[in-house]
Amino acid sequence: MADLPHAFKGRGAASNPEGRFESIRHHAEDDGWQHALLDEEQPRPRTEVIEERARSVITRNDSPDLAFNVAMNPYRGCEHGCIYCFARPSHSYLNLSPGLDFETKLRAKSNLADVLRSELSKPGYVPGPINIGSNTDPYQPIEKKWRITRAALEVLAECHHPCTIVTKNAMVERDLDILVPMARERLVQVFISVNSLDNHLAAKLEPRASAPHRRLKAVRTLADAGVPVGVLVAPIIPALNDRDMEAVLEHAATAGASCAGYTVLRLPYELKTLFREWLGVHAPQRAEHVMSLVQQLNGGKDYDSNFATRMRGQGVFAELLRRRFDVACRRHHFGRARELQLDTSRFVAPRKPSPQGELF
Repeated sequence: MADLPHAFKGRGAASNPEGRFESIRHHAEDDGWQHALLDEEQPRPRTEVIEERARSVITRNDSPDLAFNVAMNPYRGCEHGCIYCFARPSHSYLNLSPGLDFETKLRAKSNLADVLRSELSKPGYVPGPINIGSNTDPYQPIEKKWRITRAALEVLAECHHPCTIVTKNAMVERDLDILVPMARERLVQVFISVNSLDNHLAAKLEPRASAPHRRLKAVRTLADAGVPVGVLVAPIIPALNDRDMEAVLEHAATAGASCAGYTVLRLPYELKTLFREWLGVHAPQRAEHVMSLVQQLNGGKDYDSNFATRMRGQGVFAELLRRRFDVACRRHHFGRARELQLDTSRFVAPRKPSPQGELF
């Protein structure tokens, strides 16, 4: 019998359902014995990392609602375990679950720096800011050991190639020795995601990410070091964390953030079921109200993939969020999250490795 949904300490998902491409489905059935088992200490799912040899690392998109069209992700899956993560369904392509598998069965692209160097050295390559962390967090806990994100930054710094970074982990401070020189040449901008100031809520929504106050401290550290940094209030989940929008922006402004952005909750594919399970475990009395507002943002559905509305929503509640955000940004003199122009003119293509070595 499959496990009934319940909270796992340190994890976001409450279950491990099959991905949408699987032909076999398991259905949990309460036979009266499960409750006794749940009263006992549950084994904690362990993080497993498998080395992956990537053939390419730079991806491109033409989505009109994204601020970037070039991206790079050092890892598949994310140990942060954010229950709202729109990237969870991508684990189905690995024949793994978007649930617990997404945050426990990870893939690390160990050769990313070498492949990146090769792609940047191709004839005709045209540089443009590469977003690091568009799908999964480049500074999730396993980066401390694997250091793939740092290796990528070393290549980009060497080539004077611009990039943007999106993270919700204070580990980004570790790489200040690379980021500060890049910032002097207008080659980098960091965005830190903070969607609530409630530590108790954050511990359930995003269990292995840095605490909100620690992320705000990282904003200050980066800003004081001269690295341009913005804050992303993302995602906004109605009736759960939307009340904190103005407070997050105020604290971010005090910490030195120069710009801000926001998105609303997105629930593509299997994420609809996973998020409803999470609400049932962690906020059962509020679940119906939360999903009612989510559906108002999506034209009566759990999710609408329309490029024009998927990031900000539609309807009265979406308009209220937009006005609140605009008022707060004017109050704190925030620019839009995409305003900084990074410099692509300094790019120098890396040399391909040669058995003769370097003469000059």
